[in-house]
Amino acid sequence: MPLVAVFGAGALLLTACGPAGGGSGAASGTFTYLGQTENTTIIGTLNALAKDQCAAEEKAAPLTADKSAGPQFDQKLQLLAGQDALSNMSMAAGTPSLMQQFIDADQVVDLSAELDKLGVADKILPAAESTIKALYGEDTLYSLPTEFNIEGFWYNKAILADNGIEAPATWDDLVEAAATLDGAGVQPFSAAGKDGWPITRLVGDYIARDLGPDALRAVADGDAKLTDPEYVKAADAVAALGEAGYFGEAIGSIDYNAAINEFLTGKSAFFYMGSWALANFNDEAQNTIGADNIGFAPFPDVEGGKGSIDQVPANVGVPVMFAQKDFGDDQAAWLKCIVSNYGDAVLNESGVVSGFALDNPPADLPETTQIVQQQIQDAPSSILWFEALFTSKGTSVSQTNGGGLASGSISGADFMKLVQAANDEG
Repeated sequence: MPLVAVFGAGALLLTACGPAGGGSGAASGTFTYLGQTENTTIIGTLNALAKDQCAAEEKAAPLTADKSAGPQFDQKLQLLAGQDALSNMSMAAGTPSLMQQFIDADQVVDLSAELDKLGVADKILPAAESTIKALYGEDTLYSLPTEFNIEGFWYNKAILADNGIEAPATWDDLVEAAATLDGAGVQPFSAAGKDGWPITRLVGDYIARDLGPDALRAVADGDAKLTDPEYVKAADAVAALGEAGYFGEAIGSIDYNAAINEFLTGKSAFFYMGSWALANFNDEAQNTIGADNIGFAPFPDVEGGKGSIDQVPANVGVPVMFAQKDFGDDQAAWLKCIVSNYGDAVLNESGVVSGFALDNPPADLPETTQIVQQQIQDAPSSILWFEALFTSKGTSVSQTNGGGLASGSISGADFMKLVQAANDEG
């Protein structure tokens, strides 16, 4: 839908509803923030910064915050954008295509240029910057990574050692390890087949390792199709794991919590998941195998592939954007202070790993968190998840049928036909 149509309708609705809090724009001498009701981490960290590292910025332009419920948040942003009344800083649109509309309308700040001007461009980690640029299909930065989650295979060190297995470096290594474990009576993988997306993540990662990090962008741009043989190969590889029974019995009934429980109670050797699961890993009540018994392996290389094992599958969780309107010296000062201090503050205050470089990380970080932080620091770039650039219908069809790959009830070719057709419908 053209930008003017989306924002024009929003403007009419906003006028009918009356003024909206947190959306009045911001004159010089103020700094407004709009976040989702459900997310208290960002505003909590901003308030902590306002009392400490950003006290001077707070005095010059006091922080004023507002919130909107998550399910309606994108609509709220549309309405405010239609009034040219975005808050100075907001959680970014959850839908990449909506964020692209804001970019095209010049309603959000080009942060690459601004951070260069402020001398703090190096405070954004390369992998996080790569993720945001890929998400919006831009060569410049339009949001900041208040979170940064990496994904890969977590594994039970003891189980691998007992079976003479090393962390897999290639897909063939992973398949061989799964066969060895299965032969020894150990379930190779835990996964939430009921939710679907933990399985489709494997398809997307295989594509990136085999065809290169831009392979799914080519599909989104219409230069390739998921039904092309080289793309079907990835779904077939994952389906082969399912056909062999490597995800265990009744995988279609296993949800996210059940999958985590399987892994943390020693019932499986591998668990593909994002680093948001660190909270579970570091919870002694949930984790009976011990946090020090959990290792991490990046998604492995595919032999002869164009991708690289150091291109980390990642997402930026809840990025934030800055409105172009009313962006002046006070707002730039807040931007500089946030970029310079947010990473340390949110890690210390909430245990959240962000995409900002750290100056003073806590000395007592759990080993699993240290592993993630090091992976993020070292990664030169990142890759997006399978559905990142899909339509909403394509995403739904993909995740609804993902569990079928893990159970062996759907072939890779049939899965890709369904998802491509859904994407084509829009």
